Amino acid sequence: MRRKQRQGPEIVVIGGGTGLSTMLRGLKRQSENITAIVTVADDGGGSGMLRQDLGMPPPGDVRNCIQALANTEPTMEKLLGYRFTEGSLKGQSFGNLFLAALNGMSGTFDEAVRKMSEVLAITGRVLPVTNENVYLAAEFDDGSEILGESKIADFKKSLGARILRVRLIPERPPALPQVIEAINAADMIVLGPGSLYTSIMPNLLTEGVAQAVAESDAFKVYVLNVMTQDGETEGYTASDHIGALFSNSGERLFDWCLANDREIPAELREKYEKEGAEPVYVDEREVHELGVGLLRAPVAGWASGYVRHDPDALAKELLRLYHEKSHTRVYG
Repeated sequence: MRRKQRQGPEIVVIGGGTGLSTMLRGLKRQSENITAIVTVADDGGGSGMLRQDLGMPPPGDVRNCIQALANTEPTMEKLLGYRFTEGSLKGQSFGNLFLAALNGMSGTFDEAVRKMSEVLAITGRVLPVTNENVYLAAEFDDGSEILGESKIADFKKSLGARILRVRLIPERPPALPQVIEAINAADMIVLGPGSLYTSIMPNLLTEGVAQAVAESDAFKVYVLNVMTQDGETEGYTASDHIGALFSNSGERLFDWCLANDREIPAELREKYEKEGAEPVYVDEREVHELGVGLLRAPVAGWASGYVRHDPDALAKELLRLYHEKSHTRVYG
């Protein structure tokens, strides 16, 4: 039975990276019933080092989500995000090491995640999508392929090709039972925001996840990225993002797409253009042809100098749309 009382609707969010953790900071002020389902396909940076040295799943994306949902003092918040600046730990974050230590004390990675979540008294819960040791491979439209999430962007840029599909190795690893249970019990399922192929897609390629999302009667919405991503989605429109999610997962996953309609300042657009990125063009007709309803709202912000979703604006808009659209379906 779903818990909808004063705590808010049951919200399941699926993704990884900065986009997901940013959204979670806003959502935890709107509902206590949040389950974040997080990718474990990362193999670069500090997470990749711990993965290689300790044989554990990469902690970074999971740790970011725990940190976003944590209810701790400011000092603890800073401590979790602290990165060592010298020695053999240079570039490694304390939060990653904390989770690695708990993993060493636990029987499984999801048990370690649960323990860290309890220590930090988080709102809701965070679930790694699988406990399996998985890697991400990308296939390109010129027939080439690369193994390793951290290598995809540079490889793509060197080719000038387009990503055709991604897959996990081993393929179709089993999802945690709690992941499927959370999806089945959800009132609202949110995919993204985040890197299309490397943050969102690995979750959907885990056995049972895409099917459970597609079959759910929850309010299902995809939060479109504000900007394209260099080395991943250059030139992608809104319908390109949606089409890739549907074709790679083999399912029609959601009914709605939420796109930002706040104008990005010219100086920021110029900055991003130099880095190979631009605002995602919303091709409304093509989106509707995919059977997806388009929702627009001013949910972007750039106080940090980077274009990101504004966590509070996005969370409030998602809850407003849930109450307004949760019993409405769109068919193409």
